[in-house]
Amino acid sequence: MKLITNTQITADGVVQGNGGRDENRSGGFERGGWTRPLFDSEATTFVSDFYQRADAFLFGRRTYDLFAGYWGVKGPGSSPIADALNTKPKYVASNTLTDPRWANTTVLSSGLVAAIGELKAKSGGELQVHGSGTLIRWLLENNLVDEMNLLIFPVVVGQGMRLFPDSGPDMALDLIESRAFPKGITLQVYRPNGRPQYVT
Repeated sequence: MKLITNTQITADGVVQGNGGRDENRSGGFERGGWTRPLFDSEATTFVSDFYQRADAFLFGRRTYDLFAGYWGVKGPGSSPIADALNTKPKYVASNTLTDPRWANTTVLSSGLVAAIGELKAKSGGELQVHGSGTLIRWLLENNLVDEMNLLIFPVVVGQGMRLFPDSGPDMALDLIESRAFPKGITLQVYRPNGRPQYVT
């Protein structure tokens, strides 16, 4: 399977608290909910269709708990995103989760590189990572990401966790696709391609 990340991110790189004001206030974050005013029907359709392409999902613990509490309680037919999440296999990287209550969930608690490598070795399809900023950082550091979808929102939040840390691995990215939506969200699809070239 191809491991594809799908990240909603501000122009200044913030990924924290995108969905609601109180979604994630860790570190004193007070500016949550920056995506909804900028979603239009085209962007909503893109995200919905993207979820439906998945063959399986991989989450970090915080995003898993958030999604389980919101999407996991919705009934069949309530939305295409809920249907995809509730019917397809889910994997969560966690050393603390022992009894997942969301159906079709497998906890990956040790040997994470090998476990994800085994998932990727399965034939065809997409293993999608949504949200899960800390996990995505780790996946990038371990060269496990095949493709990155960045939905860039035209807003500078000015605080919060950024996808790319101040000190982290450097990487070259090949642009696969680019698209703009009516309210200013842009989609950039990248494929990691080793280290960047620097001028000598």
